[in-house]
Amino acid sequence: MRLEGKTAIITGGAGAIGRATAMLFAQEGAAVVLADVDDGAGEQAATAIREQGGAALYVHAGVTRLADCEAMVRAAETEFGRLDILFNNAGIMLSADGDALNTDEDVWDRTLAVNLKGVFLGCKAGIPALRRAGGGSIINTASFVAKVGAATPQLAYTASKGGVLAMTRELAVIHARENIRVNALCPGPLRTELLMKFLDTEQKRQRRLVHIPAGRFGEAREMAYAALFLASDESSYMTGAEFVVDGGITAAYVTPE
Repeated sequence: MRLEGKTAIITGGAGAIGRATAMLFAQEGAAVVLADVDDGAGEQAATAIREQGGAALYVHAGVTRLADCEAMVRAAETEFGRLDILFNNAGIMLSADGDALNTDEDVWDRTLAVNLKGVFLGCKAGIPALRRAGGGSIINTASFVAKVGAATPQLAYTASKGGVLAMTRELAVIHARENIRVNALCPGPLRTELLMKFLDTEQKRQRRLVHIPAGRFGEAREMAYAALFLASDESSYMTGAEFVVDGGITAAYVTPE
């Protein structure tokens, strides 16, 4: 098993990527703490893992609050003895997010609070626990839009994910000698509820699909396998990297006519 003996925290653990990753990590031997604000879905996911013989715990945690982030780390160490993997995956994409002229200030503030501040607070709470464990892996969910921009305007989301990339690089440099690796996972467009709610018309979906060489939206499980590589010792010489899993979109992105 690729994660045997390790403990992982996954924020946004009740969502598509979070749940798929939690299931996979548990199958690979990790004890998993799922952190989210959707208690029903989070408890259901943790129960499903336990029913399959895995070790899992759900913790209610809003990533915009330091106290919640500290509580999820305490839960991991109390229940499983250590923290080895921190997957800062929680994120939002609001349908009212558009360009600079049409995005309301509260949409901007809420998006940056969850997507960027949430990663900062996760690291602030989690890094001391990783130090106590002798090192580990931090995975921050960014996005392909942080590298190329989006054909359908989503300025707050794009800015937040660009910030995640910058923060990932700096944290990687700061903590490299402590055996703490920090990498960013950059998904392409995925067939998840989060994106489908934003691309809420067939026209919007086709506008995004036309840029993807693979010709389809990605699946949450494909991001889970990417996260597994970053969490495992197989990526032991990888830190400060942008791990792009996007169906080729950043390689072929062009401005539409």
